[in-house]
Amino acid sequence: MKSTNPMIIFEQKMTGLNSRALASFAVKASRVAGLRGTVSVLITGDASMRRLNAHFRRRNRATDVLSFPAVASANGFAGDIAISVEIAAHNARMLGHSVADELRILILHGILHLAGYDHENDQGEMAKKEIALRRRFALPTSLIERSSKVSIRKKFANSTPVLARSRR
Repeated sequence: MKSTNPMIIFEQKMTGLNSRALASFAVKASRVAGLRGTVSVLITGDASMRRLNAHFRRRNRATDVLSFPAVASANGFAGDIAISVEIAAHNARMLGHSVADELRILILHGILHLAGYDHENDQGEMAKKEIALRRRFALPTSLIERSSKVSIRKKFANSTPVLARSRR
């Protein structure tokens, strides 16, 4: 099944974002990720994301992106992606790139989940794919890369640095 134009729904608007450009990116990302079928992307706020995350994942907090794969009999529909524009805007500011780039990063991440990748349970397969596709699309640091760096920093935050230990 060939990817058709995805539906981009702005439940929460932000100036400077172009639904056609995001839809075009989603088609290209779906194609290179091997995702068959159409996707819909909901651009919403933190309150909606919190409700979705609590209902579907039992986590009562807002999150940046959620993916909802379609059932096998969905007749050409691959699934839905929901994105918090508020978290995307915050992350874009913190990382020094545009909100549009951040939305593309999150759309790519969601598409990989819809294509069957799962960074929480694989052996780095999704991370490798996301890094390769991010580079192909000239996007800033990917979601998985950022998450890995944060967890590494947290893991070693309370430990003595290696250089300091070697001098004792």
